[in-house]
Amino acid sequence: MPELPDVELYVLRARERLAGQVLRRVKLSSPFVLRTALPPLASAEGRRVGGVQRLGKRIVLELPGAAQPGAPDLWLVMHLMIAGRLRWLAPAARPPGRITLALLEFDAGTLALTEAGSKRRASLHLVDSPAALAALDAGGIDARALDSAAFTQRLQRENHTLKRALTDPRLFSGIGNAYSDEILHRARLSPLALTKTLADADAQRLHQAVLAVLGEWTARLAAESPGWPGKVTAFHPQMAVHGRHGQPCPVCASPVQRIVYADNECNYCARCQTGGRLLADRALSRLLKASWPKTLDDA
Repeated sequence: MPELPDVELYVLRARERLAGQVLRRVKLSSPFVLRTALPPLASAEGRRVGGVQRLGKRIVLELPGAAQPGAPDLWLVMHLMIAGRLRWLAPAARPPGRITLALLEFDAGTLALTEAGSKRRASLHLVDSPAALAALDAGGIDARALDSAAFTQRLQRENHTLKRALTDPRLFSGIGNAYSDEILHRARLSPLALTKTLADADAQRLHQAVLAVLGEWTARLAAESPGWPGKVTAFHPQMAVHGRHGQPCPVCASPVQRIVYADNECNYCARCQTGGRLLADRALSRLLKASWPKTLDDA
């Protein structure tokens, strides 16, 4: 799933191309992608893009109604979910086959919303009030806008694992599975440590890791994609632990471990983050029971 650095890159490049451009036509290839009925989607056509913003992991096109007396402002909101992506097509270019869900046509080109796979989770919403726009926001705050004390207070609002708290969209905006792995590795903290028991020094270190990891990756992705981003992925060879199960940790060279749960997984370094202790894997540890190694040295 595209997370804060990826979404901010889309926002940056969309702003460069679309600000001031007129949305000529919205074409749906899949009717299920549109999750609102009113206002009608056709009311967005003919409007000039006033700006592009990020709302959590959503991308918002601002469509002011100033050019049409009495018309309300509109916001076209795109949520990419796990497999959704945005592609920029030159005028008259052919959109990619069956993965295309919607096309937003401008004079300068077309913005294509695509989604790989058979599950249709990506979505479009068209709303006509700030209240309706705010209702799409889970309420999480950009952790980069918080000082250490405010970050810690928000982190410890409820007692959850650090992994769950960082990825809770009600608490923090835009952090998902990939960058939470990287943040926790940078902070040298276990993903299963509980927020309420976190020492002040550890909370401060976690906050610094959030700032560093999100800042570095936002800058890195922008530098790597001076044009429209051609490949947005949660897996990068430069990452420390995410998606690197079994590969050496860049800090201590121990093999990266993982916890598998539901449709997701958590990657961590036992040597750097848990004092060498292996965290229980819900799939394998239950199967192996007493044979499950307790420490990295037992494995």
